[in-house]
Amino acid sequence: MAKPNSFRWSMESEPHKPRTKEIIYKHPEIRTLIGRNPWTFGVVLLCVSFQVTLSWFLRDASWWVIFLVAYLGGAFASHTLYVCIHEAAHNLIFKKRALNSISAIIANLPLVFPSAISFQKYHLKHHSYQGVEELDADMPYRWEAKLINNSVFGKALWLLLYPLFQMIRPVRLKEINLIDKWTIINMIVQFTFMGFFIYFLGWKATAYLTASFFFSVGLHPLGARWVQEHFLTHGDQETKSYYGLMNTVNLNVGYHNEHHDFPSVPWNKLPRIKKFAGDYYDNLGHHTSYTILLFKFLFDKNLSVYSRMARDNRGGKLKTQHAGKAQQSLTPNA
Repeated sequence: MAKPNSFRWSMESEPHKPRTKEIIYKHPEIRTLIGRNPWTFGVVLLCVSFQVTLSWFLRDASWWVIFLVAYLGGAFASHTLYVCIHEAAHNLIFKKRALNSISAIIANLPLVFPSAISFQKYHLKHHSYQGVEELDADMPYRWEAKLINNSVFGKALWLLLYPLFQMIRPVRLKEINLIDKWTIINMIVQFTFMGFFIYFLGWKATAYLTASFFFSVGLHPLGARWVQEHFLTHGDQETKSYYGLMNTVNLNVGYHNEHHDFPSVPWNKLPRIKKFAGDYYDNLGHHTSYTILLFKFLFDKNLSVYSRMARDNRGGKLKTQHAGKAQQSLTPNA
């Protein structure tokens, strides 16, 4: 197989909305799973407390201890907080949007950089326009894919710096106002928190939080999540789920096909979607090990940043809008 040197292009609409309509017709019991889980806010408080407490203990530790603890512990807490921000983006913690935004801002605190509110804005577009470069921030830049030259070093560097690539992608997005009242509140709260944090706990504690954040979404088995979700590891199947042990600490974030099909179902009920509609999910390609997938991405020459399905916003747009009515009927009132 030739090394990929461009994205794979599709003229069809994104695959989830039509499947949602079909599944809900055959398995109407899935409607009972729609709702919110306010206990997620407890997870937010637990993980924030965990990170701040560890930072205090590590404020005078050796550098090798700081990075080791960040890799083995802090990365998992930071990743869970990222998942909680994701839940808030879908309005799955509380009924009121404002309370979800506040929850996301609190979850953002140990993640160093203010990103919770901007994530809420662009992530929902990812669900509607999967693979459309100007609307999907999860889609890599073309120059980004070209820059990472499919070498082991290049792909490792891409994962290591993934948070930086993720931060600059929203700049290209259309139809999104990235700056509003909540974005400014997010920035003020985050910069104030980090100012006090640096003053009272010092630079080593700050390095711990920063390392935890970069490991949680970067060069770490947890970083393989980005490959798992939408990289073409199983033919032309655009979305893959992960069914492995990490789901127990990552709030079932691996159930990605299930989440895209039913984004109004909170994390604690995602496994029940697969149980109800196993006839749709059991035969789909999936992953069971983030560690194996991480090494596969690094060393498989046929797998690169180009291994994504792209689509033109014009192609299949009417199909997407028509099929979208199915998911609109499944969305809980805001």
